[in-house]
Amino acid sequence: MQLESLYQEIILDHYRSPHHAGLSDPYDVEVHHVNPSCGDEVTLRVELDGDTVTAVTHASVGCSISQASTSVMTDLVIGKPVAEGMATYEKFLELMQGRGNVEPDEEVLEDGVAFAGVAQFPARVKCALLGWSAWRDATAQALAKTDNKSGVSNA
Repeated sequence: MQLESLYQEIILDHYRSPHHAGLSDPYDVEVHHVNPSCGDEVTLRVELDGDTVTAVTHASVGCSISQASTSVMTDLVIGKPVAEGMATYEKFLELMQGRGNVEPDEEVLEDGVAFAGVAQFPARVKCALLGWSAWRDATAQALAKTDNKSGVSNA
């Protein structure tokens, strides 16, 4: 099987059976993001325990790329420190902005390497980044909420 076919199969598997789909309780923050260029939507909930991501759940409507990418993202960040999840986000962002010229780091991105071909299609990059952007936003809000509860000033 060619690598491109394998990548397509990984994306389809995550699309058909998305991991951590369905919004669950408890959660710290819920966000809703929309890709206006195509209409894809994701509602995402994040729960943190200190600086560790304990849960990420989502309800998504849209193309296979946006839904599969969100599924992969949940696998890559749950159970990890927020800093590690953000570093993974940065690696995925670098891959998506590389227009197909960035060699994906399989150790960091795992199934996320399947989206390397998507980077060659700028119109689809927003689809692949939708869930990741929602996660980054929700996690930042959850951390700010935690800081505010503990009396830490963000000023």
